[in-house]
Amino acid sequence: MMAPDPIRLSLRMYDLLIHNAWMVTVNAQGDVIPDGMIGIHGDVIAHIGPTPPDAPLPAARETIDAGQGIVLPGLVNAHTHLPMTVFRGMADDLPLQAWLTDHIFPAEATHITPDTVHWGTLLGCAEMLLAGITTCCDGYFLEDAVALAVAMTGMRAVLGQGVIDFPAPGVPDPAENVQTAAAFVRQWKHRSPLITPSIFCHSPYTCSDKTLAHAKAAAADEGVLFQIHVAETREEITADGGRPPNGSLTARLAQLGLLDADTLLVHGVWFSPTDIERVAQNGCGIAHCPESNMKLAAGIAPVPAFLQAGIPVGIGSDGCASNNNQDLLREMDMAAKLHKVAGGGPTAMPAPQVLAMATRDGARAIGLGDHTGTIEKGKQADLVILDSTHPAMCPIYNPVSQAVYAGSGDVVRDTIVAGRVRVRNRTLVDSPIDGIMKQVRAIGRAIGKPPIHRPIADTEKGSCS
Repeated sequence: MMAPDPIRLSLRMYDLLIHNAWMVTVNAQGDVIPDGMIGIHGDVIAHIGPTPPDAPLPAARETIDAGQGIVLPGLVNAHTHLPMTVFRGMADDLPLQAWLTDHIFPAEATHITPDTVHWGTLLGCAEMLLAGITTCCDGYFLEDAVALAVAMTGMRAVLGQGVIDFPAPGVPDPAENVQTAAAFVRQWKHRSPLITPSIFCHSPYTCSDKTLAHAKAAAADEGVLFQIHVAETREEITADGGRPPNGSLTARLAQLGLLDADTLLVHGVWFSPTDIERVAQNGCGIAHCPESNMKLAAGIAPVPAFLQAGIPVGIGSDGCASNNNQDLLREMDMAAKLHKVAGGGPTAMPAPQVLAMATRDGARAIGLGDHTGTIEKGKQADLVILDSTHPAMCPIYNPVSQAVYAGSGDVVRDTIVAGRVRVRNRTLVDSPIDGIMKQVRAIGRAIGKPPIHRPIADTEKGSCS
């Protein structure tokens, strides 16, 4: 008998096989496979289906028994500011304007350096991987340092160099803000298959119309995503946001050429029905950040109306300075319940819809829908396994509602990005988490204890812009 051809044998062998799991595909049909199996070749899903009964498992270089846990597409954090982990808890319980101008902007000017950005980003990525997040969309300053750190962790990311009309870390001359962002995009455009560069304008109230148009044109020239905070607070749209007086903020952005399918609008809390229609017609995506919006009392975004209009909506944690954690499983639970109690009733924002926002639709919103966000043949092998031995996962009647309403980062067992196991049995595989935390603690000591919060007068409460 001839020996097996090693080349033919390798073609039949998976690099990674996952079995004995509830497979929640989040595909267009919402397929859930109770005893599912996934075969991975390299970084791509090569097979998904039920485990064959009474038959041996296919050959694989590595096999993971999910232990009847829940396998989801890797979660997509549609909006964060990774280096801001170093400011976690530094200035809580403040209105947005006081939080930004009295605490965050001064802290950034003093303490944000390539070194603090490096360690803050490593901590942010570690936190996300341990919580089952395989992809994030970030916007910050010194984004080259962010990208280098993200690349070390093996996460997938859309990374936006920040643009603002004030001196900023790495861009002391605001006249060079868009030029710096465009240079970052060119530097990282083909550097790593897991990193997609982007341009991030902070907001319409920190960037002039000229800057907004110039930055969007630069993003369009490079064919990358353009990100911007929009309509986060009521004051933002009632001050001069719509120029001229009584104008619409989204009309202004449309006139500047900002609204299209390659733009991600972050927050959109105070969008009117006309705004929603305009955003939908132009094909923009939206990042919904419920916990950050709640903590800063910004309001409740009309997400059911976004979804009804066909807008791709993702879920974002926002930065750790305004939310304090990057746990998207908790964020899903909050999003579902918030919109029920806000007037939608108990059937509003059902679990499958919310899970889609944190996976498939979030990937679409940030421009990666062809690559990740679902468990389908040919997609990138970005996966998370929820541990069935955790008390919160027992018993399982409906794995989708279980993930949304009972899940948290604590129940994540394994996280896989592009076919590589990055978290195994709740432990980071490649990142020395103790060393990262030691460095960030040292940064925190250097920043020092923040000033004691002054009392907020009644007239100031909610007076954000």
